[in-house]
Amino acid sequence: MKPDPAIAPPSLLRFWQPRHWPTWLGFGLLWLLVLLPFRAQRAVGSALGWLGLALARRRRSIAATNLRLCFPHLGDAARRDLLRRHFASLGLQVIEVGMSAWASDARIRRLWRVEGLEHLQGALAAGRGAIIVSGHFAAVEFSGRRLCMDTPDMAAIYRPNRNPLVDAFLARVRRRSAGHLIPKDSIRRFIRRLAEGDAVWYAPDQSFRRKGSVLVPFLGVPAMTNTALSALARVSKAPVVPYFAARRADGKGYELRIEPPLENFPGDDPAADAMRINAIIERHVHQAPEQYFWVHRRFKGRPAPLADPYTRPGEDPRPPATAE
Repeated sequence: MKPDPAIAPPSLLRFWQPRHWPTWLGFGLLWLLVLLPFRAQRAVGSALGWLGLALARRRRSIAATNLRLCFPHLGDAARRDLLRRHFASLGLQVIEVGMSAWASDARIRRLWRVEGLEHLQGALAAGRGAIIVSGHFAAVEFSGRRLCMDTPDMAAIYRPNRNPLVDAFLARVRRRSAGHLIPKDSIRRFIRRLAEGDAVWYAPDQSFRRKGSVLVPFLGVPAMTNTALSALARVSKAPVVPYFAARRADGKGYELRIEPPLENFPGDDPAADAMRINAIIERHVHQAPEQYFWVHRRFKGRPAPLADPYTRPGEDPRPPATAE
């Protein structure tokens, strides 16, 4: 796998200024956590998550709102328990970033169980690349380290981090999983990678309010949804392969499930395509709800008369012009 020189991550040594020292300290602690056995990592990750639950009031409120909207059948106590387990999952996700950066290939192989790899390999054999579509689940980025061992020609969409040192670090981590990093708005580069025969990871499950979005249900709640996947699949003629990663219920590692390429996709109606993808993601949400990314404002920016469920007293309820 040859890294894409067009998006070479900057050297981390340029971030020597004192304002970056706390971040460097965090990286050092993260490296130490990678040395722990997996069971100990789970315990420490849960503790980190519960600390975040106590301190991150705004994200806690967003997640609680999402759980209330998506799981109205659950009682208050059950939703509070799910919220607590979700933040424990987020804490472990921090350690998984370190595992992606520094764990050996042998350790990665021991931790991950892969099912359905033949579906992706068969799709790639046609020579048009493949769009591996997933949702924002906790282990999906970590899974890239495992998948690239069997699928070396990988590319991934990325969104820059506001902290330049963290952004440079994450770029290096992601290039261990994908030789090509594609900025989230670079459609031409996305199509080019497919034309080169790469598998490109794409997750369309976050709120999107630009041209090409539609209002369709997600977990029974109207949500602004991106329809770009239909257009990308139509233009590239690349197969769309559902791809999901999760922590195993027995606590002994992870599982990566690759499903057969979607038949008759895209269809004639982008909204129907979006609903079809949402339904696939929903199925996996229900299997491990605590591992979905509930701290994102999935239901913001909806047209009137639908209210913004995240608006706090005194805030302007009108949505901003760009997607988060």
